Amino acid sequence: MSGAAPFSSRITLPPVRATDTRRQFLRRMGASAAALAGLEELAYAQRADRPNVVVIVVDTLRADHAYGRRARTPHIDALARRGLSFTRCYPEAMPTIPARRSILTGRRVFPFRGWHPYHGLIAEPGWAPIANVHTTFTSALRRAGYWTGYATDNVNLGFSRTYAPFRRSFNRFARRGGQIGGTAAGVSEGQLQHWVPAPLDSPDMRDRIRRYLANGRYAHDETHSFAARVFRDATRLLEAGAAQRPFALVVDTYEPHEPWTPPRRYIDMYGDPDYRGPEPARPLYAPVSRYLHGREGEVLLDRMRALYAAEVTMTDRWLGVFLDRLHELGLERETVIVLVSDHGFYLGDYGLTGKISTSLHPALIRVPLIVVDPAGRRAGGTSDYFASTHDVGPTILSMCGVPVPRGMEGVDLSRLLQGRRPPPRHYAWGGYGNSFFVRSDRWALFGANRGGGLHLFDRRRDPGEGHDLASRHPGKAAELRAVVGRRAGPLPTFPY
Repeated sequence: MSGAAPFSSRITLPPVRATDTRRQFLRRMGASAAALAGLEELAYAQRADRPNVVVIVVDTLRADHAYGRRARTPHIDALARRGLSFTRCYPEAMPTIPARRSILTGRRVFPFRGWHPYHGLIAEPGWAPIANVHTTFTSALRRAGYWTGYATDNVNLGFSRTYAPFRRSFNRFARRGGQIGGTAAGVSEGQLQHWVPAPLDSPDMRDRIRRYLANGRYAHDETHSFAARVFRDATRLLEAGAAQRPFALVVDTYEPHEPWTPPRRYIDMYGDPDYRGPEPARPLYAPVSRYLHGREGEVLLDRMRALYAAEVTMTDRWLGVFLDRLHELGLERETVIVLVSDHGFYLGDYGLTGKISTSLHPALIRVPLIVVDPAGRRAGGTSDYFASTHDVGPTILSMCGVPVPRGMEGVDLSRLLQGRRPPPRHYAWGGYGNSFFVRSDRWALFGANRGGGLHLFDRRRDPGEGHDLASRHPGKAAELRAVVGRRAGPLPTFPY
């Protein structure tokens, strides 16, 4: 399926450099003093007593690529320097749609009680519409007088009929198609073979990549990337919101979700610049040993890691374009900014690639969460509090002085900005499909909702979670399983 025609671009944007300052980047874009003066005039045209809100949802973003050195993310780094970063954030429900339901409603979504397949959504547990769109934090802000907008290329939120009421709950909803579906025309066999190596070749893979290439075409021009489209849409919503303050804007980019077809200059930041073989744009959700073998398999796995990191850096570059406009409009000191992801991705970790719902290690279930206070409180700080996706809504509403609806179950993390302690949370717990996880300061456990299949790790002695102790410590495994049972009750299991 396809969305509205992409915005035209009057300029060719230069590639980001990790050493760029914001003003250097603006000069390289050719911003004139007259243009900046006009933007400043717009910025001061209207002031609001309450802060504006920008929530940035970056799909499939591993915490170790956002916080660590596995990918260059200068603009996420800049947000971290200005905000409070949560180093132990675990989405309570995964993947894409369950996590967004949690973010938007401030409620726990897992376990997925009463779930059944919905038309237009993937037939997996938790993929369901928001039962009452008036319960979202954005609806609460709109009732409080905020102008609200949403920009996304998430095909489910943007085009599924079940999410039409959600889209109508905003003053403006900007959607982009092409991630899935749409045209498959104009892609040559040579182009297809470049992004589909032989070990990944199948009719379904070829069709998915062909459509993605036909709808994206950004391997040689990143201005056509889906991240660029979403952040350009978000910039237009930002400009509209600046005239309607206070505003609340959600920017929801599907990149760096696979397939990965970034321009070569990004790939060469992480991979062998002399490599000229095919690129594995879309890994299988499977054990590596099932489809990658020998030296060729090792090379392709290395390329997957390079492609993912390249896509993360390209997405960060377009986030920077959006943040630069926020700066140009003079809104930084009056806007709450939150950056969060829905889940990570296996890149050979534990011998896996993709998202494996039955294996819930940090590479998949730990995500970045950064909260930027416009007053600069706790700037550059970190917290090891067990944060989660359903904390986003209550935190934002509290920072805006808007009453938190009774149904929201998350914690107000802004207490940490005020030097106060949030309620104790000794465990992080949640789930994906028919599996659950629970984590404490020392222990990590995951297993099947129906019982059995438990995997236990002593994180103090084994931080990499490489040694399963469930058979050696069945009592500890049962104790942690009971923690989830006391909080969630019986865990349902669904066929899918």
